[in-house]
Amino acid sequence: MTVLAEDDLQITLPAGVAGRKFDDETSHGLSHCMKAVDFIVELDDRTYFVEFKDPENPNAKPKDSAAFLKKFMSGAIDSDLKTKYRDSWLYEYAEGRAKKPIYYLVLIGASTLSDAELITRTDALKRQIPMNGPADRPWKKPFVAGCAVMNLAAWNRTLTHIPANRVGP
Repeated sequence: MTVLAEDDLQITLPAGVAGRKFDDETSHGLSHCMKAVDFIVELDDRTYFVEFKDPENPNAKPKDSAAFLKKFMSGAIDSDLKTKYRDSWLYEYAEGRAKKPIYYLVLIGASTLSDAELITRTDALKRQIPMNGPADRPWKKPFVAGCAVMNLAAWNRTLTHIPANRVGP
């Protein structure tokens, strides 16, 4: 099993599933001009681009956590999340690795968010990417198969084969 961790959040990949850190200089190499998702996970039939956001990190100051959540809920970081996906997709496409359907998964360490709030953020992100193309003519070759914003509880309900949890106690 492979564990992909950043600060106090982690996901555990089952045997046979490959995952790699993507937003560091060694893996990406173009951080001066392109944004990157945190991790790329390769399954047999699909690829997950995974981004972690953790306002409830035990090392975060309560004031900073509250400010981040307010910003997150207002949609103020949607543009950054969109750019991370699109730049990562472009990078993987140019490297010849974007051969399977790609799903963008944002794991937010925020236990207070309701399912309705997570759906609202997911829908907003889908519009930002844009997932379906222009309203009158959908993409002929979609570059994102799916998108979801989940907290730990939603992630573990949805992706039971790739559990997410906190690193610390």
